Amino acid sequence: MKITACSIPDVELIEPNVIRDSRGYFFESFRQSWLPEQVFVQDNQSASQKDTLRGIHYQVRQPQGKLVRVVSGAVLDVAVDLRKSSKTFGHYVAQHLNSEAHQMLWVPPGFGHGFLVLSETAEFYYKCTSYYDPEDQHIIRWNDPDLAIDWGLESPILSGRDAEGNLFKDASYFP
Repeated sequence: MKITACSIPDVELIEPNVIRDSRGYFFESFRQSWLPEQVFVQDNQSASQKDTLRGIHYQVRQPQGKLVRVVSGAVLDVAVDLRKSSKTFGHYVAQHLNSEAHQMLWVPPGFGHGFLVLSETAEFYYKCTSYYDPEDQHIIRWNDPDLAIDWGLESPILSGRDAEGNLFKDASYFP
């Protein structure tokens, strides 16, 4: 297993040791020692079609750290630093993840998170450090001009809530 800091060092790319043979493959998808300070309380999984963009989501009262991976397909995964005290506040990490590489991304609490499906379909799985609270759900618009995230797509498939998210300048932030 290899852990590499991304352009925002608190966001980490985790590459498991994949053992392959004629039967297929095996790898450890999680081990507490990889993120010893984190306690995960909820697992989520979604399935989406090509060009679906989910996000940019976050919670303020109960911030969620997320360990994310793609079970099938491929996505562009994005983490936005929403910590006002951080020198990377307002910056983002964009990482391609796919089911063949088995890579995972650690998105710490204090970050907004979203992903765009690049394959025909994708199943996306994530472990969370806090429970989802619909009353604490916040969304930043995927095409916010201040963030200028290069999604590589002009018109993604969005939920109504994602289409009407806040601008970054009007969003709630973390200290």
